Amino acid sequence: MILVTGATGTVGRELLGRLAPGRRVRIMARHPAKVAGAAATAETVAGDYRDPRSLARALDGIRTAFLVTTSVAGDDDDRFVRAARTAKVQRVVKLSAATVLDEQADDLITRWQRANEDLLRASGLEWTLLRPRAFTSNALSWAPSVRSARTVRALHGTSGNACVDPRDVAEVAARVLTEEGHAGRAYTLTGPEAVTAVGQTQQLGRLLGVPLRFEELTPDDARAALARRYPAPVVEALLESAERQRAGAKAGVEDTVGTLTGRPAGTFGAWAEDHLAAFAPGG
Repeated sequence: MILVTGATGTVGRELLGRLAPGRRVRIMARHPAKVAGAAATAETVAGDYRDPRSLARALDGIRTAFLVTTSVAGDDDDRFVRAARTAKVQRVVKLSAATVLDEQADDLITRWQRANEDLLRASGLEWTLLRPRAFTSNALSWAPSVRSARTVRALHGTSGNACVDPRDVAEVAARVLTEEGHAGRAYTLTGPEAVTAVGQTQQLGRLLGVPLRFEELTPDDARAALARRYPAPVVEALLESAERQRAGAKAGVEDTVGTLTGRPAGTFGAWAEDHLAAFAPGG
C-alpha cells in the first residue's frame, strides 16, 4: 500500500490523479474533507505529524510513503521517519528542493531541507529524493494584481529560473512510487528552459490578449509583501533565495523529467495556458 501525505498541496493533489485506481492508496490529511481528485478506491484518514497515534494508524500496513513537510525548521520529518521505522515501512519518497545542491545556499529553508535529506538517508529505510526547482504555479501569486491592474510585481525580473510544472513533479512521483529501481536515487527536476518574470509577464499578456506591465519590486517592498504571508525568518530565507536567483543559481536545466517520464518537461507557457482562467477578470 502507498501512503500519500501533502495531498492538498501543490504536488500532492496532482499526484492523486496519477495513481491508478487499481493501486492500494491511503491518504493522510489533517483535514480529510479537503482532499479531492483521488480514486474512489483510495482510503483517506485523518492524521498529523504531531499526533503519534494518528501517524501510527496512517502508516499501518504501508510499504511505500510519499513524504511532504512544510513546517520550516520543524521536526515533522523526524517524527514521520521514526514512526515509519516502527511500522516497518520499506521506502520513503521525499519531496525536497533543488536548492540543496547549491553550495552557496545557506538560508534557513535550505538548511532545513538538507537536514531532512540527511535524516532520511541515515534512517535505514530505502529512500528516494525528489528535488524540484521552483514551481510554475508560483505565478498564481500574481493573479490578483493581473486581474485588477494588469500588472505583475516581482523581484529581479530579468533573472532566470528553470521552474518546473507541478504536474511533471507529480508524474515523476507516481512513477517512483510504483516502479522499482529508484531506491537510493536523488532526482533534480526542472522545466525545459530558464524563464524570467519579465518573460512570464509577456507570455501571460499574449495568452490573455491584453498588455501586461511588469513592476520591479524593491527588496523592502518584497519583504513587506512576504511578511503578510510568512514568519520573519522564512521571509529572510526567501529574499536570500531571490538573490541567488539573480546571480544565476537557478537557471540550470536538467532533463530528468524527460528521462523518467518519456516526454519533455512542460513549459511555463503550457502551464499558463491551462490555468489562464485564474488571471482573467473574474478568475
